[in-house]
Amino acid sequence: MSGAMSDYRPGDATLRVNGEPVRLRLTLGALAELEDRLGGGDLSAMTRRLEQPGAGVLLILLEALSAGGGRRLSPRDLDTAAIDLAEAAEAIATAFAALAPHAEGRP
Repeated sequence: MSGAMSDYRPGDATLRVNGEPVRLRLTLGALAELEDRLGGGDLSAMTRRLEQPGAGVLLILLEALSAGGGRRLSPRDLDTAAIDLAEAAEAIATAFAALAPHAEGRP
């Protein structure tokens, strides 16, 4: 594993984008970005929007979570990227699982 991908934390997920691994991580900064972009600064509005996400929401999630993982994928990168949608959904779910009380390493 390369140095960029070696500092694993509970909730980290790896998504292959154009064949290259990209770490997704839900950091406080990523969460704040998502809250702002998807909920207008309202966490409950963001949660409601995530209940039925569309393609645009998926792109926003991947952009913010990739930034949290150390390598922000731009909208341009994502527009033309080869990404398995099922793998992306699973990686996003894994990243958000870090918020769950039963997440690895949490009391």
